[in-house]
Amino acid sequence: MIYKSYLVEENIENLKNNISLFYGENIGLINHFKDKIKVVNKSKKILRFNQEDILKNNNIILNEIKNISLFDDTKIIFIDNVNDRILKTIQEIEQDIDKNKVYLFAEILEKKSKIRSYFESTKNLDLIPCYSDNEINIKKMIINNLKDYSGVNPKLINTIIENNGLDRIKVNNELNKIKTFFINKKIEIKLIEKLLNTKVEENFNSIKDTVIKGNKRITNKLLASTVFDKDKIPLYINIINQRLNKLKEVIELSNKRNLEQTVNEIKPPIFWKDKPVVLEQVKSWTSNKLSVALKKTYELEIKIKSNAEINKDILIKKLLLDICLIANA
Repeated sequence: MIYKSYLVEENIENLKNNISLFYGENIGLINHFKDKIKVVNKSKKILRFNQEDILKNNNIILNEIKNISLFDDTKIIFIDNVNDRILKTIQEIEQDIDKNKVYLFAEILEKKSKIRSYFESTKNLDLIPCYSDNEINIKKMIINNLKDYSGVNPKLINTIIENNGLDRIKVNNELNKIKTFFINKKIEIKLIEKLLNTKVEENFNSIKDTVIKGNKRITNKLLASTVFDKDKIPLYINIINQRLNKLKEVIELSNKRNLEQTVNEIKPPIFWKDKPVVLEQVKSWTSNKLSVALKKTYELEIKIKSNAEINKDILIKKLLLDICLIANA
């Protein structure tokens, strides 16, 4: 039986059967489901396996299911990294599952996947596709998490999304920061900007976008007038890496389609405000040039971690200038 992920997210107990398969590219959502299952079954024994462990010895899971304990009337079994190779094992345990529950977790399963097809066509099995989040999903998630807090408004919600895009894992990290910081459940927007480093990232993102576009005149002007926070240099490098890797992914996928279509359909999705920038930037790059730039960011990261006395401000400026020059090469 196929379930919409949002219905299961509202109530994990909507799942009616004893064997469930969660699959898809949305790792953050899959991890969220794991946490919900643990909470609902906190009084029960939870066993965790990797598919490879079970394939090496099928008796592991069969013994756990058949081995009834006086203390644990129901066992919760997690099996990670599953694919078609475990289908035979699942078919073998179906009749013996009894009150036990088995939760399978997979990454992307293509339509021709045997295990996906089997779960789609079998009524006594649950299938939950976990597709990439969109802006509406992320907004709902933020609102639900902060429903008991005052000071939640559209500006706050947009600030969190603009700072983290549509990455559920990053958004959850920011929400945890908020919950830890505002223990009185009163959110102050002035403190939010400091807590989430939005000003720092917003200012650096402006420089980063100009550099990656290859605009030498504005890059030189910005670098001459900017003093970088030395403690934030690793963060700056990470921001650069994220964009360079995204451009590389767009270029590799665009061999099969046009650039605009790729940017619109890439998973996880690019935040709508960034799409025009990414489209403009990608025109200045090739896969080889991006590899060169990424090598430079990696080398700088190693240098910074291995020598605390070096002048980080000069080095990050040199990196940005080098990237701008590579874009123009």
